[in-house]
Amino acid sequence: MPKPPPAPPSLEVLRQEIDSIDEQVHRLLMARGDIIDRLIQVKQTQEVGSAFRPAREAAMMRRLVERHRGILPIDTIESIWRVIISTFTYVQAPFSVHADVSIGESAMRDSARFHFGFVVPYVSHFSAQAAVEATARSKGDLALVPAASSRTPWWIALEAEGAPKIIARLPFLERADHPAALPVFVVSRVADSAMVTEVETWSVRVSGWNAETARALSPLADIVAVPDTAFDGAALLVSITGAGSLEKIRTALIEAGASVRSQALVGSHATRYTVAPNGATRP
Repeated sequence: MPKPPPAPPSLEVLRQEIDSIDEQVHRLLMARGDIIDRLIQVKQTQEVGSAFRPAREAAMMRRLVERHRGILPIDTIESIWRVIISTFTYVQAPFSVHADVSIGESAMRDSARFHFGFVVPYVSHFSAQAAVEATARSKGDLALVPAASSRTPWWIALEAEGAPKIIARLPFLERADHPAALPVFVVSRVADSAMVTEVETWSVRVSGWNAETARALSPLADIVAVPDTAFDGAALLVSITGAGSLEKIRTALIEAGASVRSQALVGSHATRYTVAPNGATRP
């Protein structure tokens, strides 16, 4: 006769296993803190600007997504790791997050808390310019600026050599019901070697900007455009992926009857992942 199946474990046994795992997670986080403490001693004053390392963080998040499985939502994993990274970065070199809340305090606060937690100080500003200016006056603070909505060309302040630059675009994982779905640019000073350049962001000022010109550019890049009275045209923030190029943008503008008056690289960021409802991801 076949043997009867083994009895399922009791609730008490399962809860003990959970407690054991929780203790291991806590001990590993403390061990991570010990390594960070040693890292601080090694680096001492060698760091320039923000302690953030966008390229390293993007690689970490990609590995996280690729190995994730099970019933725990990927949003939870993303938030946990973002807070771990941000908090340990704050421990290395304290910084504040300056947020532009001009399009709504709640959505921006949700984004800041989801990505940076509650330990990092949060400072609200009523314009993108004010948030960027506060970051420019600091050594390693961050500015969070809504990516798709702007009344003024705040990115012009990033054109000068030595100015802060766009270093990331959040959320890194995108899906329709993301709990912190507001698209934001992260602006700060980081070492050039720490930047990730999969998507370049350019400040481009043009004359002859109109609806036809905008339609010509839309297939080539993500564009934010605001009136630029100094050039009787528009100031553009152009995000170009590796498959595109600024030369293609210039050609499209000229063919549509516009002309480029100036251009400047104002940052770069990682390509984002789109997460499907079933949890699958694609770049």
